[in-house]
Amino acid sequence: MANVEVRKSMLVGYSAESMFDLIEAVEHYPAFLPWCASAAVISRDESVVIADLSVDYHGLRLAFTTRNPKRRPESMSILLERGPFRRFEGHWRVTRLAESACKIEFALSYEFGGALSRALAGPVFARIGDTLIDAFVARADSLLGATPILGSRTLITPDPRNCQP
Repeated sequence: MANVEVRKSMLVGYSAESMFDLIEAVEHYPAFLPWCASAAVISRDESVVIADLSVDYHGLRLAFTTRNPKRRPESMSILLERGPFRRFEGHWRVTRLAESACKIEFALSYEFGGALSRALAGPVFARIGDTLIDAFVARADSLLGATPILGSRTLITPDPRNCQP
């Protein structure tokens, strides 16, 4: 499993602006993402946020830097600047459905740089991708007050070109 793609979407009872602001505030990730050991914003303006992230999950430790072009409150891309990946790119899309409802879509595609990294970190990143939107909704519940989740869908797939029979 060299290249992995994760896609998840969820309908939630929060405004698009509120959910986008939680997603964009990388410096707060360690407070509610159990795998995030540290997060620091290197640079932020209206169009991009650049951040260093450290992952520490069951003894696995990784550090990487991302450049995240954004359009509040609709979207934010995730582009690898530095880290243990051959390829790492993602995208958040937040679609306003009503004043206090939105659809959150998350897509992540990554490939580790080596077989050892892939073997050790692959299951960790599959778990992170599978639970990421849920963690942001739980964060919104704790900060903004609980609201029902309207629906959720997850898809994690290895790239079939890289699967061996």
